[in-house]
Amino acid sequence: METVKCRSLPNNKSKIARTFQKVINLKTATRIASNNGIGICLLTPQNKFDQDDLNTTCKPQNRTDNHKQKDARAKRRAILEALLAKLFASITAIKAAYAELQMAQNPYSSDLIQAADQAVVDELKQLSELKRSFFKNELHLSPEVTMMLAEVQEQQSLMKTYAITIKKLEADVEVKGSDIGSLKKQLDEAGAFNKSLEKRLNASGPLSMFDNIQFSLLNPTHFVQFLHYTLRSTRSFVKLMVREMEVAHWDIEAAAKAIQPENIVFAKPSHRCFVFESFVNKTMLEGFNHPNEEHRSENYYFDEFRKIKSVDPKQFLTHNPDSSFARFTRAKYLQLVHAKMECSLFGNLNQRKLVNSGVFPDSAFFNAFLEMARRVWALNFLAFSFG
Repeated sequence: METVKCRSLPNNKSKIARTFQKVINLKTATRIASNNGIGICLLTPQNKFDQDDLNTTCKPQNRTDNHKQKDARAKRRAILEALLAKLFASITAIKAAYAELQMAQNPYSSDLIQAADQAVVDELKQLSELKRSFFKNELHLSPEVTMMLAEVQEQQSLMKTYAITIKKLEADVEVKGSDIGSLKKQLDEAGAFNKSLEKRLNASGPLSMFDNIQFSLLNPTHFVQFLHYTLRSTRSFVKLMVREMEVAHWDIEAAAKAIQPENIVFAKPSHRCFVFESFVNKTMLEGFNHPNEEHRSENYYFDEFRKIKSVDPKQFLTHNPDSSFARFTRAKYLQLVHAKMECSLFGNLNQRKLVNSGVFPDSAFFNAFLEMARRVWALNFLAFSFG
């Protein structure tokens, strides 16, 4: 028992000594750290907690303010857009009223002028009021309603402008129509005047000398002059025939070379018509040296010449369908205008069928041929008047 007690006592002492040593060492370390200015505070300062609490409290407040600012800007933008829409609608209305004002000038209408003028004044007043409200920041507009009303007003103004434009165009069409009618009348008058001049020219031209000439005074000069008169009709017919060929897309040069197979070189394209003139004259004057009727006296041929030189060939053929002139006309037309040629030029053989049946067509082409045939026929009578 005593032995045990003695052994346990040193152990207790050593434990107590170690505990005191730790305390002494801890105090020493703390003092040294304090003397060196180095220390670690494990406690959180009170102001730190206060700043965090402040930030946490202010963040929701800042978010609310930002939302309010965005809403205010969006509202301001919507109001400005509505203002612009209303501004453009007013401008469109002014344009429509101004167009209506112009339309009322011709024909003049005082009521329409006053109404259009009042509409312009009203819109200008609205624009002035918008300007005043804008600068005083007193725009009390409902953006959605204002924009819808502005759209309606603008569309109505555009429709009014289009209606006025249509009326103006219709009035212009009527004016142009009356101008066209007047020009057509002038054209008809000019055509009639040209025909009268042509008749006067023909009357005072080569044929005038034959009106009162006596058979005894007839000389070769008369024949030469009437020959030139006849050749003029030939050229007119050839020009018309070549024009019809061009419309039918003929190769004019190939057609000319088909008539004259020799190696001919044309200095100008217009010279090709001489080949057709030669062919037409050759066909029309074929058998010219033989009388068309049984042998008669020179006086008879001269009298027939004077009858036929100024007669209307169409009327003459209508009243004398079986005359020698009618037979001559039919024979020369069928000989000169081939069936394939007529079908190519006109797309059918109607004129040929009428001529074969004894009826004479009323076309520009046949009338030109008929005038040429009349002059050739008269030239033949004049030639036999010399014996």
